[in-house]
Amino acid sequence: MIDSSDGKETKQINLQKRFHYRGRFEQTLIYLGKLFRMFIYQNDWKALPMAALIAGLVTFVVGQNLYVTQEGTLTGCFALVCICVWNGFFNSIQVVCRERGVIKREHRAGLHITSYIAAHMIYQACLCAAQVLITIVICRIANITFPARGLVTNSFILDLAITLFLITYAADILSLMVSCMVNNTTTAMTVMPFLLIFQLLFSGGFFELKGPVTRVSDFTVSKWGLNSLCAIGNYNKLGMVTLWNTVFKFRNIEVEGEKPLLQAIKDLEQRNMVDEIVLRSGEYNQSADYVSTAANVTNCWFHLILFIVIFAVLAVLFLEFIDKDKR
Repeated sequence: MIDSSDGKETKQINLQKRFHYRGRFEQTLIYLGKLFRMFIYQNDWKALPMAALIAGLVTFVVGQNLYVTQEGTLTGCFALVCICVWNGFFNSIQVVCRERGVIKREHRAGLHITSYIAAHMIYQACLCAAQVLITIVICRIANITFPARGLVTNSFILDLAITLFLITYAADILSLMVSCMVNNTTTAMTVMPFLLIFQLLFSGGFFELKGPVTRVSDFTVSKWGLNSLCAIGNYNKLGMVTLWNTVFKFRNIEVEGEKPLLQAIKDLEQRNMVDEIVLRSGEYNQSADYVSTAANVTNCWFHLILFIVIFAVLAVLFLEFIDKDKR
């Protein structure tokens, strides 16, 4: 009869051999290989077709006016931010907490937390890059009109890809940090909707923020992502069609038996002044946050990279105390 305690001791010895005498770089490679095997054999690859489905639905609804009008650009860019944040959150919200017990045992056997987090960051970067590539391909298939040139790299597609990647990756590492904080997947999935709502409410795109609350948006991934997407799309140089569409909607209003708005609309159309009115309307709706300069875009990228670094450091710090976790 085999003593079960002998089996536990043998397992502990194997763990010690696996980690204690290996450096951080070797441990990173070990876990990176494990993550890619999980991608293939545990159906983690499903994140990619899901990203394609979400991108397809969003571009079908809001894609036609993206980078064509101010309203369409703001709506479309906000939708792209939603895609990126959604993908990033779902990529990593459960990856750490679902194996918390295993991490605790292996940490006691010699696992370096920095190696573990580094492996996750490399893997998640690859996953985010694949999702961004899928999103851009879907946008091209949907015949979305893109500007001819970029602001930073002179290639709009490259500027767009970098921005989408940084948004997705920053949201991903934020979610990874949360996964390091909580002790089970149920808690992680409970916290995630609040994180998502916070990001969308304080993005500064659709909800007007006034007073001290405007400073809160500076701490969101969504704000800097939205600012960057609008900036590279020349938001301030586009026309705003809301005024013209509103006037056109009420063109048949009668005043003393006449239709003055209809007559004015016909007159403007005959004089080919509609486009000028749309552009003039856009001038009164410009935003300093969306100014189309390379400095503005790189500033947004810097904030997103800073978030990634901060979230990664916090993830390591939270997980370093896993041995003291009594939950």
